[in-house]
Amino acid sequence: MIETGRLSVINPPREAPQFTPELLERLARRVSLFGERAYQTLYAPFDGSVLGSIPICTPEDVQQAVQRARTAQAAWATVDPKARARIMLRFHDLLLERQPEILDLTQYETGKARRDAQEELLDSAIVAQFYATRSPGWLRPRRTGGTFVGLTQTWEYRHPVGVVGVISPWNYPLVMAISEPIPALMAGNAVVLKPDPQTTFTALWIQALMEEAGLPPGLFQIVTGGAEVGSALVASADFIALTGSTPTGRKVARQAGERLIGVSLELGGKNPMLVLEDANLEAAVDGAIHGAFANAGQLCVSLERIFVHEKVFDAFTRRLVEKTLTLRLGATLDHRSQMGSLTVQRQFDTVLAHVQDAVSKGAKVLAGGRPRPDLGPLFFEPTILTDVTPAMRVYSEETFGPVVSLYRFSDLEQVLTLINHSEYGLNASVWTRDLRKGREVAARIQAGTVNINESYAAAWASMDATMGGFKASGLGRRHGREGLYRFTEVQTIAIERFIPVTGPTWLPRGWYGRIVTAALRGFKWLTRLWYRV
Repeated sequence: MIETGRLSVINPPREAPQFTPELLERLARRVSLFGERAYQTLYAPFDGSVLGSIPICTPEDVQQAVQRARTAQAAWATVDPKARARIMLRFHDLLLERQPEILDLTQYETGKARRDAQEELLDSAIVAQFYATRSPGWLRPRRTGGTFVGLTQTWEYRHPVGVVGVISPWNYPLVMAISEPIPALMAGNAVVLKPDPQTTFTALWIQALMEEAGLPPGLFQIVTGGAEVGSALVASADFIALTGSTPTGRKVARQAGERLIGVSLELGGKNPMLVLEDANLEAAVDGAIHGAFANAGQLCVSLERIFVHEKVFDAFTRRLVEKTLTLRLGATLDHRSQMGSLTVQRQFDTVLAHVQDAVSKGAKVLAGGRPRPDLGPLFFEPTILTDVTPAMRVYSEETFGPVVSLYRFSDLEQVLTLINHSEYGLNASVWTRDLRKGREVAARIQAGTVNINESYAAAWASMDATMGGFKASGLGRRHGREGLYRFTEVQTIAIERFIPVTGPTWLPRGWYGRIVTAALRGFKWLTRLWYRV
């Protein structure tokens, strides 16, 4: 370990990874291809070395993969949900048993620190266990209220939509290859997943492990490629689940709308953190560091804007800068590194452009602000900015990197207006010792999840609660019942009993109208008493 100023870094060499080139070659052969295809070389973000090669699919490959998945899905839809659950629980166990191999592979594909890869793996296991144990009960036919008491019996049935197309990003390749496919599979669907090319091996590893756990072949398929392949998947599947940027989400939504198929979109964010004057500053500083710099800031729910009450702004800022400067950057396959590399060149370019633009227009760099080519081609220091103005790109655009801006405030109403004056609304964080006030403030923030005295993990890990975005941060929700039900078609089946709902044929229509009118008036009072409204 060497010291650069006060910022600690850990240099390679790294220990040998747990995966082998032979494993990568076997995984590459799992891509759904129907002919000879060109190959794309993948590089490790840590040092730019060659990681391996994957074949790139064509739109015709996608169509064939969807058709094969549709055939497999017809049989899978008849399998009892409890039998599906047993497969997912075996997958859960295998995932926990094979941690070293998949952690190394995920790190090599993304450049992330070990702690971030570990967080991703544990989250994946939680998702598998949650939907395996909850889905069978949630998928049972549900008795619902009918018309007048006794006149009808009504049930809701949940049917699979068919083939679910999943388009996943490169920042969390392990959990994104699981968190959408598992509830889709548990609902009786087949899945065709298009991962980002940079992180294809992790997705293929997950596919292989699911089949080892007992998932029928053909039910979960992987196609590779860029926008053309993604568009072909939207044109072929019965439902699309996308995690990605807002511009990409808009394109997918337009294309899906033409086909009138459902979509679930988790998109961008410019997530705020609000530090009230009574906050525990030590805890808030630790939360800010984790929220802003986990996975090198390449996290849809990461914190990019921190609003601090003027009474504690100086103390908070001083402690935040001090702790940020002690973070250990590095490319190690153990837990010594606290922050790893950025993953792709285009994201590195965006981060650098945002910082340079802000500095050129008067922003001050309190920590970081520099690339670190001495560590690797895509390393960038954790960066804290102040004096950021609306004229700067970093003020409103999603950076998606290890860059956070600090803002001083005195009036709560004004700062809530600033926080909500954004096209995004994915995640937020509120810090206060007064939990009742924290909930009141949180409810006024326009975001799909708001964490009190935590950055993002409290809401994200609460699997029984939904996760998703307001405004341009997305459509639909993952997690909870909605995370399962979005992959189903709901059907209502009603049975008429005793007399027709529309009235018996022997009853004059005038009498029928008067009888139903009187019944509705009485029923109103009964339901108001029952529901206390």
